Amino acid sequence: MMQLEELLRSITVERVYNDKDMRISGVSYHSQKVSNGHLFVCVRGYKTDGHKYLAQAVANGAVAAVVEEVQEAFDIPQFVVQNSRIALAQLGDAFYDHPSKKMKMIGVTATNGKTTTSYMINAILENEGFKTGLIGTVSIKIDDMSIPAELTTPESLDLQNYLNQMVEKDVSHVCMEVSSAALETHRVETVDYDIVTLNNVSREHIDSHGSFEQYFEAKSSLIRNASERSMAVLNLDDPYSASLVNKTNARVITFGVNSTEGHIHCKNLDLTTGRAKFTVEILKAFKANGAEYIPGEFDIELSVPGLHSVYNSMVAITVALLSGVAVSTIQHTLKNFAGVERRFEFIYEEDIKIIDDHFANTGNINVTLQTLKYMDYKKLHIVYAIRGERGPTVNRENAEAIVEWASKLGLYEIIATKSVSHVTAKDKVTDEEQRVFEEVMGEARIQVDLYDELPDAIARALAKAEEGDLVLLAGCQGMDHGAEIALQLLREKNELRIEILE
Repeated sequence: MMQLEELLRSITVERVYNDKDMRISGVSYHSQKVSNGHLFVCVRGYKTDGHKYLAQAVANGAVAAVVEEVQEAFDIPQFVVQNSRIALAQLGDAFYDHPSKKMKMIGVTATNGKTTTSYMINAILENEGFKTGLIGTVSIKIDDMSIPAELTTPESLDLQNYLNQMVEKDVSHVCMEVSSAALETHRVETVDYDIVTLNNVSREHIDSHGSFEQYFEAKSSLIRNASERSMAVLNLDDPYSASLVNKTNARVITFGVNSTEGHIHCKNLDLTTGRAKFTVEILKAFKANGAEYIPGEFDIELSVPGLHSVYNSMVAITVALLSGVAVSTIQHTLKNFAGVERRFEFIYEEDIKIIDDHFANTGNINVTLQTLKYMDYKKLHIVYAIRGERGPTVNRENAEAIVEWASKLGLYEIIATKSVSHVTAKDKVTDEEQRVFEEVMGEARIQVDLYDELPDAIARALAKAEEGDLVLLAGCQGMDHGAEIALQLLREKNELRIEILE
């Protein structure tokens, strides 16, 4: 319970209708989650307007409301604000007594790799003996409890509730994926970060943000708005990340795989097996968390494959050092870290190798195919699920990214699929998306074997693959079932072989 007057001090109220003070038992923004004594916040969303649900909220027990426009049909106190989304974040933070200030908060953003990086960081911190929280695309982890995630970054009020639960569980360190949508819609408005990171930026979510420039504006705000008491981890190999070095009040720590201008460098990189071995070299001394790091080096061996995993691990290593974690803990954790499903995941390694990858956008495609360039195999076979309902721009750019690497990888044929029976209506490939993909491939003289169904496309690749070859299952929603299908086809093939031998 909390006095309404005290709670309202956390927001800027422009006008008051039917003012009175009272005790508030909770804050809600969803009318069906309102209980007696709640303050209801009318949030304008993309698809609906919370003002339309004030009647339902009052019927369920709301005793006051925060609005952008007074609803005169109701005589409960109403407090007018300029932006109810910002108000919701501020009210949630105040109602739960500023939980992010009571823990070490690590905000992770990037176009690609947020989930894997967050899991890496969490695993390292756990192995060092810290009680941890994790908020992201897959789940919300509160110490030893896990909740399935609905959004990459929860709505602000829900986020503050989760953080409060973490405080109650004595969690000391929280790693949170921070999406561009969450930044743009003020879901993380009041989070007090200790460390923020931006690993990479490439063209993604353009339609939802209006343009790439607006997407980068939202993405980079995590770094640009960081406080002077926080630290920012930036990747000098990525021009967008590097451009923020002098645009934040946070203390900046930089790293690079190619660049040697930063504090930390990845050298002696060996990716011949797909799984990296490298040396972390501290080039410039820095202090953090009571520890001082002087120039020196230590070796790292990753169990997760891919060049992108090297970059993700460099973020995780830097965050771990800034958190005071022992080098031995970092080394042990990364050597045993199993990774996240569908992120350059080896699903089969016998006579042929099969890799399953999310392959979502140009940044993801480039780093995945660049990794293949480092690897040893005979011939490459790509099964690509065309991205459905993402528009011709995204599909043209993805196709052009594949074409750019095709000659370097000896790729003159690609097996494509629309995955008709394995995607929902919101991910169906349109005729225009198919046309754009085939047009780009045609201009590059790359033969396209197009299949409506995912199993047919994978079966074709497996039939063509010979010993020592590599098959890449590449794509987002349309390839989500690819690994399962490929392994089942291999089982059936091996069973048939055994029967023939018998």
